[in-house]
Amino acid sequence: MADIPESAITEKFLAGSGPGGQNVNKVATACQLRVDVFALGLAPDAYRRLKTLAGSKMTSAGELVILARSFRTQEANRADARARLNELVDAALVRPEKRIKTRPSKAAKARRVDTKKARGSVKAGRGRVRLD
Repeated sequence: MADIPESAITEKFLAGSGPGGQNVNKVATACQLRVDVFALGLAPDAYRRLKTLAGSKMTSAGELVILARSFRTQEANRADARARLNELVDAALVRPEKRIKTRPSKAAKARRVDTKKARGSVKAGRGRVRLD
């Protein structure tokens, strides 16, 4: 789990849509979390992965904006937003495994060519029958 400093996070509560009935119009329950990505101190490759994963949630100023409005209470939406932020940062910190190139053996290449020739001869045998 990523350790995100509180100084990098700004919270704002808005009137949101979703469950809550008439309460939605009166109470600001939706949570907008803004995170200064540069304050997280990520490695350059982790920052690139985070930028790719975040997509449109990342602003040009380097802020990550997460909006949580699934629940009826501020606390639940706040916890949801923070959980989603942690998931995103954790996913960005995972380094993808490098693919190791492999080459087919000489025997495998020869088998491939033999099967191609066999298929070619089968297909050549099809077509019009000529009586010469």
